[in-house]
Amino acid sequence: MNTSIPRALLITALVCVTAVGCSKKVKETPPPVDTVNTGATTAPIDNTGQTRAGAYNPSDLDTDACLRSRVVYFDLDKDALKPEFQATMACHAKYLRDRPSARLRLEGNADERGSRDYNVGLSEKRGNVVSTALQANGGSGNQIVLISYGEERPVCSESNEVCWARNRRVDLIYTSK
Repeated sequence: MNTSIPRALLITALVCVTAVGCSKKVKETPPPVDTVNTGATTAPIDNTGQTRAGAYNPSDLDTDACLRSRVVYFDLDKDALKPEFQATMACHAKYLRDRPSARLRLEGNADERGSRDYNVGLSEKRGNVVSTALQANGGSGNQIVLISYGEERPVCSESNEVCWARNRRVDLIYTSK
């Protein structure tokens, strides 16, 4: 009787059983779900393609109380930002951060007192103060343009302190939302 053949079959069977028993178990995971941005949202998107929670969008310019405030007033012959406008600067700076495509024009103005050159220079300084405040709060200087009108664009034409106070201002005008 030839015992070499059954021994070969026995060794082959043991190798197969061992190979099957030692095989690595692989847990199947479902493929990742692709999220499709349909463009329906206008809120900013982070680098993963998801909308950032708490980010401003263009409709907030008309609905958010802080963003609706788009005039910064100054005291007579002053170019320092009043403390009551700090929160407004923070809101607009956040909007600029959230909306990199947004563009903001700052229009500096002065009252009728003083020479034309003095008022143009003063309204430019006021615009620069607002620009600096926006940038200090995270807004980008590339999104901001400054125009100095001096006394040329009054919102009030009477010659009294109440009217002059309304004319000493910087208007924040979004040219691209």
